[in-house]
Amino acid sequence: MFFSIRKKLFLFLTIATLFPFTISIWITYIYTTESVKEQFIHENLNIISKGRVDLSNYFQDITSILPPLYQNRSFMNVMESGAESYIEKNQQEISRTLINIYFTRKEIEQVHLYIRNGNDSYTVYSNKLSSRGKYEHVEDHPLYKELLNEQTPILIEGTHPIYSYNHLSFIPNSFVKDVVSFHQSIYSIPHSRLLGFLSIDIELSEIQAISERLFQPGVEDFFLINDKGMLIFSSEKQKNGEKLTEDWYQKIQSKKDTNGSLLMNRGDFKGVYVYEKFSAPYEKWMIVKSIPYDVLYENARRIAFMNIFIGAVMIIVVLIATFFVSIKITSPIKLLIENIKRIEKGELKVHFKTLGNDEFGLLGQHFKSMIEKINDLILREYLLEIKNKSTQLKVLQSQVNPHFLYNSLQSIGTLALKYKAPKVYSLLISLSSLMRYSINMDEDFVSLEKEMKHVQTYLMLQKERFGERLEYDFNIEHSILNSQIPKMILQPIVENYFKHAFEGNSKTGRMEIVARQINDTHKRIIISDNGSGVSEKRLREIIQSLSRIKQTESVGLKNIYDRLQIYYGSEASMDVYRGELGGFTVDLCIPISREEERLDESIDR
Repeated sequence: MFFSIRKKLFLFLTIATLFPFTISIWITYIYTTESVKEQFIHENLNIISKGRVDLSNYFQDITSILPPLYQNRSFMNVMESGAESYIEKNQQEISRTLINIYFTRKEIEQVHLYIRNGNDSYTVYSNKLSSRGKYEHVEDHPLYKELLNEQTPILIEGTHPIYSYNHLSFIPNSFVKDVVSFHQSIYSIPHSRLLGFLSIDIELSEIQAISERLFQPGVEDFFLINDKGMLIFSSEKQKNGEKLTEDWYQKIQSKKDTNGSLLMNRGDFKGVYVYEKFSAPYEKWMIVKSIPYDVLYENARRIAFMNIFIGAVMIIVVLIATFFVSIKITSPIKLLIENIKRIEKGELKVHFKTLGNDEFGLLGQHFKSMIEKINDLILREYLLEIKNKSTQLKVLQSQVNPHFLYNSLQSIGTLALKYKAPKVYSLLISLSSLMRYSINMDEDFVSLEKEMKHVQTYLMLQKERFGERLEYDFNIEHSILNSQIPKMILQPIVENYFKHAFEGNSKTGRMEIVARQINDTHKRIIISDNGSGVSEKRLREIIQSLSRIKQTESVGLKNIYDRLQIYYGSEASMDVYRGELGGFTVDLCIPISREEERLDESIDR
């Protein structure tokens, strides 16, 4: 696809302007959002910490109503002896005490007293004391039952609609409101004998007033939760009294920190939760605030959009300027292209005087000079090409046809059979096979079986030469005989043994080749000998030389290593070390399949 300089100039300047601008906008946005998030977390931790103090003090005030009752000796006598003894006097004391408790705080909606001695109960609701009622099955009330079974002196009942204790109070449906109930046990002093229960229902106005100072309605969500997971108060008032099972609550509940933050990115909510856990009298509480990212990052996005708008205007200005500059720059190039097209048609003549007094003008001068030299060199280059072709033909004519060599060896072998020298014939056939395999370059990959036959032929010739001084052994897994390996990759390793380690070895020389499949994808070929080996220093030099670019003394090993890297890359490996036979060992790890495809890919690259 053809791209003119004008298009490239537009593209380059657009990218050069847009890329850094986009990066700067992105960095600014990330930094701003992180700053806003950290500021939100810090400020709201301070806010809910102050709210925690106010709520703790409030709950302390409510639970502090009971202790003064123990100082009222007359009331405690009634609790111990029961209401029926001195009924008039006792009921006056009960009425006075309960009415005083009722008017202690304006948010108290109902007060209920249960006297265990006689199972009597009284209720104050709407400024009125109820008549005495028998509460025979007090354990039917779940909180009273829990107070009977536990040692704790107080239990807090989460947000719930107000109800009548022992059916003593008449509460119209239109007057039912949500309350939080504090149920307290009353014990004798000093015997700690249970005398009864006092229940105080408070409506949520004061809790709501404290809580609403801690969040922005419509923007943030707020939750006041007791240690049983009950919502005492929420910014979504219809949820008051519900038991929380949401994922965010479970995660905050599992945290050991008393305060902190939680980032959530689930489907229905993406934002930040800030929380603080605290203990109020007889119960643990938790304050949680949340704000979605959409609200939290609104200002950051507004700033980002403003920067994007300004940047877009600047990019348009740059593109307009680029358009006019490109016309000025590309005019000489267009003229130069027109002349090049004429030259392509065979008209070796320039049709302009100058392209200006800048770099384009210099380019035009050199172009004119080049055309003149081309006209002068055409004839000489043509004659030189003819001479080169002639030289190449003579070189080809001087080459010996390998088939002549094979035929000559075959003739000598036939002559050996004629003169009853089958050993000579066998050796000539082996040598011919060895040379034919080495010279034939039509294939780059062969089967492991074919390569091993070539190595065996080579060792057989060496065995004929050295006799009892040489032994060799092959241990090849049958399953990998047909797998492919690069041609001529084993014989140079075997040949190295005879070049460097065989002659100086006083003991019988031994060569061993082991090949086996190590997994589904790779095979391993180990060539080891019992030669004199190499020193540790020399071994390190050989290992280091394999990965070097330039050629080293270990030409054969280096060529094998390079071929493996070209064909297989990192999927093949070659290790050299001292072997179990005491000499030198070469350990090859080669993929089992896909060799031809890998060769094609390496050539394409």
